[in-house]
Amino acid sequence: MSNRVISVGEQFPAFNKTACVSIEADAPGKEFAKISNENISGKWAVMFWWPKDFTFVCPTEIAAFNNAWGDFDDRDTILIGASTDSEFVHLAWRKDHEDLRGLKFPMLADTSKSLAEDLGILQSDEKIAYRATFIIDPQGIIRWVQVNDLSVGRNVDEVIRVLDALQTDELCPCNWKKGEETLTAQLAK
Repeated sequence: MSNRVISVGEQFPAFNKTACVSIEADAPGKEFAKISNENISGKWAVMFWWPKDFTFVCPTEIAAFNNAWGDFDDRDTILIGASTDSEFVHLAWRKDHEDLRGLKFPMLADTSKSLAEDLGILQSDEKIAYRATFIIDPQGIIRWVQVNDLSVGRNVDEVIRVLDALQTDELCPCNWKKGEETLTAQLAK
């Protein structure tokens, strides 16, 4: 078990998990699919984690990521949500919660908690994932990590801003936004 959150510059761990990818009304019999490193290989990816299904802060974040799905898609970035709940719990929650019925990204089920453990984001008391977000580059390297306490939701616009900055592969100043000037390093003479 990892004692620390895996960080920037490290390889994203190997995984092969079942995910809820639709609800019965969308695709009867095709509610679940396997998701692995192969699905994100060669592409930018954002994987965000929440502690538990059927809670209060989590659906606000999941709905916000879903509302921004087009922004991630425009950036050729795969979006994956994840928790330690099962794919069946994900499906039940999607059917039950109006804001989650039309999700455009998979809800990964880490029921063994092995991926959350490898990432170092497993909360020690309840063995649930912290609110963690990982931006992974096309080579599978983690380029950004954010971990929030269980009670605090994240800012999806900030995830997109950082993704934009990373995709420029240039120096981006504080509060930089897509379309603004980047910095040029000047060597002292």
